[in-house]
Amino acid sequence: MTGLMQIGEVSERTGLSLRTIRHYENVGVVTPSERSEGGFRLYTEAEVRRLALARRMRPLGLCLEDVRGVLDLLEQLPSSGSPLPESDSEAHEELVTRLREYWVEADTRCDDLRRELGQAEEFARSLHDHLARVVSAATAAGGNTETAR
Repeated sequence: MTGLMQIGEVSERTGLSLRTIRHYENVGVVTPSERSEGGFRLYTEAEVRRLALARRMRPLGLCLEDVRGVLDLLEQLPSSGSPLPESDSEAHEELVTRLREYWVEADTRCDDLRRELGQAEEFARSLHDHLARVVSAATAAGGNTETAR
């Protein structure tokens, strides 16, 4: 069992809840390598990395099938940064096409998130402005002198 981690440690390392990790197992995003004699899920470093990547994708709002697809695709890529093997040009082209499709989808979603963040920041600024006016009016009237940040 050297190098294997129980679900609690995986949860701490990835920031995912136990419930989410179990759900990811149920839908095929990750499968624990082994189970202990007591039936506890045991995970390898590779599975922890896979879960960490799944967590990083959450803000993109991908369906779990796409999350699994991206993870499966990324596992097919050479880890050393070397070029993709072109022994099967059709498989190579399919891999590149799928990777490009996921990239475009992720990039589009990032643009959407930036717009949403801009709207949220604008709203937060308006709340600050309202607070500043209320505090200023109260101070001018001799009331509460607590200041806006």
